Amino acid sequence: TLDRSSAASDVYKRQDIGVEMALRTMNHLYQYGEPVIKRTIPLAIGLLRISNPEVATMDLMTKLAYDSDENISMSAIFALGLIGAGTNNSKLAQNLRLLASYYQGPTTADQLFVVRIAQGLVHMGKGLLGLNPLHSDKFLFSNVSLAGLLTVLLAATDMKTFITGKYHYFLFYLTLSIYPRMLITLNEELEPIQTQVLSLIHISEPT
Repeated sequence: TLDRSSAASDVYKRQDIGVEMALRTMNHLYQYGEPVIKRTIPLAIGLLRISNPEVATMDLMTKLAYDSDENISMSAIFALGLIGAGTNNSKLAQNLRLLASYYQGPTTADQLFVVRIAQGLVHMGKGLLGLNPLHSDKFLFSNVSLAGLLTVLLAATDMKTFITGKYHYFLFYLTLSIYPRMLITLNEELEPIQTQVLSLIHISEPT
């Protein structure tokens, strides 16, 4: 279930080659796995590509968002929100608008609700916030941030009960993983100070 797929996402997330290996594993699980596993694969891929709307992953999640199984479709829609969280990605936003039009109707109210959540995630903080347990170019790792993400993903495995049911407030656990995507400068007393960026700064990789 989610434990297996999210574990693979967590293990390989820090390495680019590991990410590709994990994505291939997810693809095999989706093709040959049981229905309950197929429903969690989009969530695991969302964790793997969080706040990173890579084109191939985005196209795959968009395809799964139209699946006849409503659980798979809702998981894929929610994953679209995760991979585009705080990016304001125009292609992803357009895909979500098409999904919102597609799921208009009384019988697909749950899917439409998840689409609205995904749209909110994509435009989170007007592009000034993001979701990621890794910081400083994958050098620092936050266990608390990952715990918040896994809590929401675990709740998303049962959309009817949690996200589209009575316990939608589980989404607030995402705040544990929100980080600013803007520059904040502080003085010695940790008070914010105004700065002006006059030129681009290049930081070389350590040798």
